[in-house]
Amino acid sequence: MTIADRPAGTVRSLIPARIDRLPWSPFHTRMVIALGVAWVLDGLEITVASAITDLLTHPDTLHLSSAAAGAIASVYLAGEVVGALFFGRLSDKLGRRNLFMITLAVYLVGSGLTALTLGSGTGWVIFLYLTRFVAGMGIGGEYAAINSAIDELIPARYRGRVDIAVNGTYWAGSLLGTVGTLLLLRVLDVGIGWRIGFLLGPVLGLVVLVVRRHLPESPRWQIMNGRAEQAEESISYIEHEVERSGRRLEKVPDDKAIELTPTSQIGYLALTRVLFREYPSRAILGATLMITQSFLYNAIFFTYTLVLGKFFGVPSESQPVYLIAFAVGNLAGPLILGHLFDTVGRRKMIFSTYALAGVLLAVTAWLFEAGVLNAVTQTIAWAVVFFFASAGASSAYLTVSESFPLEVRAKAIAVFFAIAQCFGALGPVIYGGLIGDGSEPIRLFWGYVLGAAVMVIGGIVGWFLGIDAEGKSLEDVASPLAATARRGTTRAEGAARPAP
Repeated sequence: MTIADRPAGTVRSLIPARIDRLPWSPFHTRMVIALGVAWVLDGLEITVASAITDLLTHPDTLHLSSAAAGAIASVYLAGEVVGALFFGRLSDKLGRRNLFMITLAVYLVGSGLTALTLGSGTGWVIFLYLTRFVAGMGIGGEYAAINSAIDELIPARYRGRVDIAVNGTYWAGSLLGTVGTLLLLRVLDVGIGWRIGFLLGPVLGLVVLVVRRHLPESPRWQIMNGRAEQAEESISYIEHEVERSGRRLEKVPDDKAIELTPTSQIGYLALTRVLFREYPSRAILGATLMITQSFLYNAIFFTYTLVLGKFFGVPSESQPVYLIAFAVGNLAGPLILGHLFDTVGRRKMIFSTYALAGVLLAVTAWLFEAGVLNAVTQTIAWAVVFFFASAGASSAYLTVSESFPLEVRAKAIAVFFAIAQCFGALGPVIYGGLIGDGSEPIRLFWGYVLGAAVMVIGGIVGWFLGIDAEGKSLEDVASPLAATARRGTTRAEGAARPAP
């Protein structure tokens, strides 16, 4: 295509290739730490809320009813869904950097105000729910904005391991929340300790907010929204930061350029058409991976302490120790297995982690029903199962994030996250009913078999519909809607077709 043949407004850019050719540097480490804290905060929030829920029913705290206290988690999760959808659209419209600053600020306000709930009257309960909803909105928005930013700023050969490790740090937050609440509630008066527990996240968030101020906007987002000069400033800043660490950068050849004609913003209705008309198999893949992992995680994690108490007689005050072991297994999986998604490959690793988690859970179910497990061995068995399941769950977010065009990336993440949360909410309800009073282990056995089957199905779908995206530029995995030409290819699902 000659210059004269290009549509009006078309720009030719090397920015994607310049990002992907970068070596790892301290800049990338700082960026991942600053952005990846979103998952730490979510794990921290949910763990603190879970540990404190029962305390809020005590007369020396808020003296809530059990139903009112239990609804706190539901309100937070609802806020996450709304926040993901609302801020996901804004992230595609206003930019990644603007949104990951705004969403963190929203979380800080919501979670900080939670600690100021002063009573149990109707007005204060509404205030409590509102603050938890706002905090959830901030974290839900973080999922959409941060996943997009990380994938667009990380060089292609590192994208898989980084994304999976970052998503896995949810469990670092869970560890921090568990240890923090244990110390706070044992050292401080319970009426003060629960309030400080809700301030742990905001304190960490304030530090990270300062660090994020120095991060650039995604040059990929800028160039594909017609902001060529700003994109050049951002990529030059990144390259300068990399060169400061002593790395010498090679010039990128011109044949790596991509031609773009910036498009108008796409709403959720148009997104649905894009997903299911142009990327139907990827839409099915993303939905399946997200739903299956969310169902299993919510089912097991939110009923974990019920199983320990009802079937193994573990007292409430000792249960957090078992949660720590569970969290360690979940954290280790993505950190240890993450690099294999870049070397062995996405499709093979998604199938392996999902299928292994399902098979091992089925074995654990059989041992549980046979009565050969105690609280310690049950926890060890779960830790092994979720060592693989955690890596698989993180790969679901990676798959959704890299499988769709940049213009709709944040909204796609938001939609699949919302779908997963809705289906995941069924897990605790189903498994809570199966647990009952702990007198019929056979019922929970069939529940575990169901969870195992769900994960195996996810793995099978991942094998047949998975994308071999390892080492590939985002623009090669899913060509932008704005792309008019790139190395002789245009948009298509799964493979490139000749350009006209």
